[in-house]
Amino acid sequence: MDIIIRPAETSDFDSVVHIMNQVQALHVNWRPDIYKESKDFFSLDAFQDALDKEAFYVAESEHKIIGILELTYRHIEFPSMLTRDVIYIDTMAVDENYRGMGIGHHFFEMLKNLKKEKHFDGIELQVNAKNVAAYEMYKKYGFTEKSINMELL
Repeated sequence: MDIIIRPAETSDFDSVVHIMNQVQALHVNWRPDIYKESKDFFSLDAFQDALDKEAFYVAESEHKIIGILELTYRHIEFPSMLTRDVIYIDTMAVDENYRGMGIGHHFFEMLKNLKKEKHFDGIELQVNAKNVAAYEMYKKYGFTEKSINMELL
């Protein structure tokens, strides 16, 4: 299967929403005490804003969007820390019919190139504790734990 990673376009919105809804369903299943079922949590305005910032990419195969990647570019500067510029992965998701086919690998290769090209210091993300498959994939590609979020209910 040929996979192309490219910047998202406005015309991709419906396909992106389809995958975002799959992700939301997973979150609702894992944590119904936090997430609610919703089909309209991701707006065209939010999508357009990400496009304007060159922060949304898609994986495409045979003219079908099969994966999405939403980024934030962060400048971290605190008196107690070294100043860093990082690429933060807000969302990385693959259509449920295409998971396990190496699409994440293509996203990571693109991210490594973007990091080098734009001189970022690192790539960061957060992963849901229930998403064991994603956690293992991130470890496979060299991510390490930086911090652990905990809660008391």
